[in-house]
Amino acid sequence: MIVNKKSIYTSRLVSDLVLLNLSFIISAILAQSLQTLLDRDYMFILLLLLNIVWFVNANLSGFYLDFFTRSFSFQFFNILKTTLFQVGLTVLFIFLTKEDLFTRNFILLYGLFLTLSISLRTAIFKNVLISLRRKGKNIRNLLIIGAEEVGKNFKETITRNPDFGYHFSGFLDNTSKDDEVIGVLDQLDEKIKEKEIDEVIITLSSQPPDLLDEIIRICNINAVRIHIIPDYFRFLSSRFQISSIGNFPIITARQEPLEEANRRFLKRTFDIIFSSLVLIFLLSWLYPILALLIKLDSKGKVLFIQKRVGVKNDLFECYKFRTLTSESSQENEIFKPVLMGDKRVTGIGNFLRKSNIDELPQFFNVLKGDMSVVGPRPHAIPYQDLYGKIFEEIKMRHNVRPGVTGWAQVNGLRGDIEDEKENNRRTIMRMKYDLWYIENWTMRLDLQIILMTIWQMIKGDTKAV
Repeated sequence: MIVNKKSIYTSRLVSDLVLLNLSFIISAILAQSLQTLLDRDYMFILLLLLNIVWFVNANLSGFYLDFFTRSFSFQFFNILKTTLFQVGLTVLFIFLTKEDLFTRNFILLYGLFLTLSISLRTAIFKNVLISLRRKGKNIRNLLIIGAEEVGKNFKETITRNPDFGYHFSGFLDNTSKDDEVIGVLDQLDEKIKEKEIDEVIITLSSQPPDLLDEIIRICNINAVRIHIIPDYFRFLSSRFQISSIGNFPIITARQEPLEEANRRFLKRTFDIIFSSLVLIFLLSWLYPILALLIKLDSKGKVLFIQKRVGVKNDLFECYKFRTLTSESSQENEIFKPVLMGDKRVTGIGNFLRKSNIDELPQFFNVLKGDMSVVGPRPHAIPYQDLYGKIFEEIKMRHNVRPGVTGWAQVNGLRGDIEDEKENNRRTIMRMKYDLWYIENWTMRLDLQIILMTIWQMIKGDTKAV
């Protein structure tokens, strides 16, 4: 929910269409000449087609959704995908019309200019809006009714993201003693006028119909917009599917895309191809080098093999490059998580863990079918027991194959820390990120996570210990 969402969408769409046309014309002139461009009608037929396809494809794919809540790397992936679709359409048009005007240079230049210009527009547009809203422009005063968990979480969301365009004015609640509660529900009309409220969020977990009717009536009288967060958000899942059986509306609390056989086949096919490429072109020459360095650094085996919990709670042998001293790598040793500055970590092991390279042998697990390239990270049995006491629904992670990398990991939730309270909080967050991934899986999301992982490895920013 973003203030003036439709206006922002329209301005972004119009800007992108202008950039598309400029990229096309500039590329055509550079590849041939201006006169050639004006002499050939096919050019403008293709240009019209590309505009229409951009509009349709961008809306169907959700290109303009989640503008503020997505990182630039995620948006760049969408830009690249949409641009490649444009380039593919151009190649198909050339083939069907047998038009000799369109050279390879034109296709390459069009794809390059479109990618760069849309990326630049995205960065500039986002920064300008953020700057304007931080200066207090185009801000709406927001009142939240209900100071329970959902209301507080929503408040934190808009506070962390000033780009959304909201100023939090306070809570109304009949029972909470929170410092940010500015009144009770009977004071709604008074507080709307006093705080000049523009929008109201209703987050009450349960309320009688007459109370909800009264809240809506008062908001309507004051021309205040109303939004309701339904009370089923108290459940663990936020992935709901609404359907009906006969005349009865049905809300399915959990929806997992990989329940469908065709999607599991697509993911498994990608896993086999990707892991084969990694093993052939990377690990085939890197493995001997790392094996030598590990052996020279400390005594012991090159690989650390440990039983871990996989899909459907089945155990499998997970491969890693050994990063601890040989004595500390014994599976029967008393369980002790590896923390920052752990003295058991070897010299080369520290580098391997920081760069995530110690996980590369797990592509053998992927090829065998024990793991996937992307998925929730597999836990060793002691970790599984420990984390299960913190997060009761931990077994829900095992509905899919564990991954070499995952959504939680690229969002900085990797490894344990010494502070027990903070570590428990991070563990819960990590599990919730894993469940979000399972409920929102797409092939595009997998590719995004892979690209983010590679980028973090290049930057040396893996949040590893």
